[in-house]
Amino acid sequence: MPTSLGAPLATLPRFQHAVGEIEALLVAGDELLRAHARRIDAGEDLEATAAATPLVKTIVTGNAIRAVELAVGLVGNAGLSRRNPLERHYRDVLCGRIHTPQDDVVLTTTGSAALAAARASEDQP
Repeated sequence: MPTSLGAPLATLPRFQHAVGEIEALLVAGDELLRAHARRIDAGEDLEATAAATPLVKTIVTGNAIRAVELAVGLVGNAGLSRRNPLERHYRDVLCGRIHTPQDDVVLTTTGSAALAAARASEDQP
């Protein structure tokens, strides 16, 4: 508890909001990943599910990175110290960006497919 506040950081609305945002990011990523895994396990539309896998990876990884960035932001410089477990989480989560497929490829491919689908639907009588 910071002595200047006279109360734990967890009582501050700013911290509560940030932790709520972290929780929302993590829950959304977890739910998306579990739903995607269930579709794969059930053998549901394997072609479409396989095609969605890179986008799921991009979204889940992005949510995890943002969640840890918010946590580090709450802690400040101490969050980047090797003695702080957040520093290791931050390094670990950033590795998701470099594993293939990388975000730029996934988003370009996804955008191209969405535009092609939109053009195809416009061409339908």
